[in-house]
Amino acid sequence: MGAHDGAPLASDGLAASDSPVAVFCPRCGIPLEHGDHTLCRAALALEPPRYCPTCRRRMVVQVTPSDWTARCVEHGETTRSTWAPA
Repeated sequence: MGAHDGAPLASDGLAASDSPVAVFCPRCGIPLEHGDHTLCRAALALEPPRYCPTCRRRMVVQVTPSDWTARCVEHGETTRSTWAPA
């Protein structure tokens, strides 16, 4: 995974609270250490994550008018919607 020192990357706002170490961007799937993910952070305020931040697998995402859920097939983690109820 490159020169990652194993420190959690939660300070960038992209890591799930209970996940192991976030290595990949949950929106674009690119490693967090490569590129600028400012646009990804902004988009994640309005849309669900598409990639698991730990293993980069596409997540199973279900979107309804009021909320969304995202689950990694490998880790079984579920991310709940950050949208406020309408």
